[in-house]
Amino acid sequence: MYSRAKRRAHQIVNSPDDGGRASRMFDQAIFTLIGLTSVAVVLETIAPIAEAAGSAFEIIEVITVVIFTAEYVLRVWSCTEDPDFAHPVWGRLRFTVQPMVLIDLAAILPFYLPFVGHDLRMARVMRLLRLLKLTRYSESMSIIGDVLRNRRDALISTTFVGFVLLLFASGLMYLAERDAQPEGFSSIPAAMWWGMVTLTTVGYGDLYPVTPLGRGLGAAVALLGIGLFALPAGILGSAFVEELDRRRAGDSETQICPHCGKELPNDEGSGA
Repeated sequence: MYSRAKRRAHQIVNSPDDGGRASRMFDQAIFTLIGLTSVAVVLETIAPIAEAAGSAFEIIEVITVVIFTAEYVLRVWSCTEDPDFAHPVWGRLRFTVQPMVLIDLAAILPFYLPFVGHDLRMARVMRLLRLLKLTRYSESMSIIGDVLRNRRDALISTTFVGFVLLLFASGLMYLAERDAQPEGFSSIPAAMWWGMVTLTTVGYGDLYPVTPLGRGLGAAVALLGIGLFALPAGILGSAFVEELDRRRAGDSETQICPHCGKELPNDEGSGA
């Protein structure tokens, strides 16, 4: 009875393909709770709404945390049904450090932080981390995750190039502006704030060059920033399209048996 219950719990919470209708209903319920609690976190920062519906927000939070905590416990308890985490101790420990399981922990941790002396306001805002749980239940979020994993080497390379450019631009601007603006450009790290807002084309306007050499350098850095940030955008855009095409191709190759309604291998589907 114990092993059968654990196997069924694993199918529902950890292996949705085997969980059937119960797993789909469970996923839909969790998805709805994530949306509900995220809206509540945003609305309770508005003072009039918080005063009028404060008790309702507390009830929503308690119910949500109870369900999310039960979900987390069930995942850790039943993970030993997976051969990769079969050991009752070490398997569970390795399971708890999986990225998605850490996200599940982060979803409930803010509720318990005030009980151990942490700032209540910070704990409330941290509840927005529950949105990361959508990665498990939303196909769109999973596509983004796959794209980032597939293009991580290219993104790391462009990030490194951007850091080198930021360092050089800040160093040159420090040399050009340190005498004219000793407070704003007192050091290279201080000049890196200007470099960051310029390369990202944000341009807050709180720090800008005033010397002719500094302005010329600033214009060059601004133009480089446009090209620099176009690189990761192009990488992610092309990878996103490729992932969508790959998934569409996989869906079109899937054949359904007209008698039992189950998926058939490609060779069986083509010969039917």
